[in-house]
Amino acid sequence: MSLPDAFAAQADTCTRMGSPFMGQLLSILAADWPTDSALGRKFAGFTGDIGPAGHSLPLRIAGGLHALVLSDGAPELAAVYPPHSATDESLRAEVLSALERHQAFLLDWTDSPPQTNEVRRSAALIAGAHVALNHFNLPIHLSELGASGGLNLMWDQYALEIDGARFGTDMPAVLLSPEWTGAMPPKANPVIADRAGVDLNPLDPTRADHLLRLTAYLWADQPDRLSMTRAAASVATTQPQQGDAIDWLGPRLAAAPQGRLHLIQHTVAWQYFPDAVQARGKALIEAAGAQATANRPLAWLSMETDGDTTGKVGAALTLRLWPGDLTLDLGRADFHGRWVKWAYTG
Repeated sequence: MSLPDAFAAQADTCTRMGSPFMGQLLSILAADWPTDSALGRKFAGFTGDIGPAGHSLPLRIAGGLHALVLSDGAPELAAVYPPHSATDESLRAEVLSALERHQAFLLDWTDSPPQTNEVRRSAALIAGAHVALNHFNLPIHLSELGASGGLNLMWDQYALEIDGARFGTDMPAVLLSPEWTGAMPPKANPVIADRAGVDLNPLDPTRADHLLRLTAYLWADQPDRLSMTRAAASVATTQPQQGDAIDWLGPRLAAAPQGRLHLIQHTVAWQYFPDAVQARGKALIEAAGAQATANRPLAWLSMETDGDTTGKVGAALTLRLWPGDLTLDLGRADFHGRWVKWAYTG
């Protein structure tokens, strides 16, 4: 895929996911990317997949531009960013100017791939955890793979609301209200006894520079995502550890205590693990599941792409439980948590 094609494809994806501004911005970059610049030469040097499943170059530069706006580093650019509206001509002029004037910042920013922590995915995690507790009602030993800044490790501090029914704490830091179809999840009272996560590049949302990185990759015309992320960061207590997810998981599985439900969770992370890592992780979890008991059960909750392009683009929600090796199809969810199509009926 050429860089203009990658920009254009990402523009289409963002527009379909509810961000007309990102569609506008990335379409401008598709047409007017400054190839004869240090940024242009840097991006031309990337090999392999430059789209969202690979280096994700369009989102790298979009995140860098948004970081300039959020950090008050580019007031002229901020004037044409949401909540302001801008014509293609005025946005193009300021974006191209920012690429030139802030090139040193953007060269540094784009060294790393995009990194978000989509808090709205916790809607699916809350519902899935309630199903797991319906089978094994024990305090939770929580482990997250690909945890980023650890915001979805804090789902017990949030609440899911469906048609006036609330699942979660009475005073949530974040209230999640996705478009919900299907039955209600079962009621439960989650108690997280301990929590931990792992990521190749963990972020600490209590640090201003790390929180900027998490928020810059949110889309500027979706302020609700920005406010939710900041609210979630305000109650974050657990910074994920740095490391390979499966190397980290092995000792944590072995050390899972009696009298706890060990709940492994991941959202839109496993799909990016290399095939060999996925196979190793699956074998490790299944081996631990074979040793699970009613007083030391294991649950594996995943929200990962199912490749379904016939309807709404989204992720499959799957829960595996041991002892018994029970696999439950919980339904599907939007990658950003905007909707949940719940399939579980208990």
